[in-house]
Amino acid sequence: MKHTYYILSIIIIFCSCGQDYIPKPKGYLRLEYPQPQYKNIKVDVPFSFETNMLATKIKYKKLAAPTESYGINIEYPTLKGTVFLTYKAINGDQKNLIDYLRDAQKFTLEHTIKAEEIPVFPYENKERKVYGVFSEVKGNVASPAQFYVTDSVNHFLIGSLYFNAKPNYDSILPAANYLQKDMVHIMETLNWK
Repeated sequence: MKHTYYILSIIIIFCSCGQDYIPKPKGYLRLEYPQPQYKNIKVDVPFSFETNMLATKIKYKKLAAPTESYGINIEYPTLKGTVFLTYKAINGDQKNLIDYLRDAQKFTLEHTIKAEEIPVFPYENKERKVYGVFSEVKGNVASPAQFYVTDSVNHFLIGSLYFNAKPNYDSILPAANYLQKDMVHIMETLNWK
């Protein structure tokens, strides 16, 4: 009788294990951001632009420099990111323009140590006299996007994106892509005063 229980138990164990184990597929976080709605910024600086209404904090201050300059921080608290803008007056001095261009390009190139790729996109709007470059920095870098624009005579503006998080390209990529579109929109709606 004991042998019958053992045999019956072994038969049940073998019959119950007929299906192969199939692991569940990996789940990924799905981030959805609202469709951007833009508004014109009312800040007392020598230019105007539109920014996303998702940017709830906009701070600006006049910077101490030999020429007229301003710093503007456009904060996105829900995305934990900030677009930093720095404006510098050229005042017709081509040496200033060359120095500003060199500094802006050097700032982007400093990321080549950690960057996987840095695609550069030229921008030009002859009607509004806005000329510049947008750079997307791919990889685990502190600033995944930068741009600079100028009218080549009086105005120069540089912008960079930073997150309040350790740089992890895969993690910040959705938010970085969303805010890069906002940075391009700033370039496209920029008007010099």
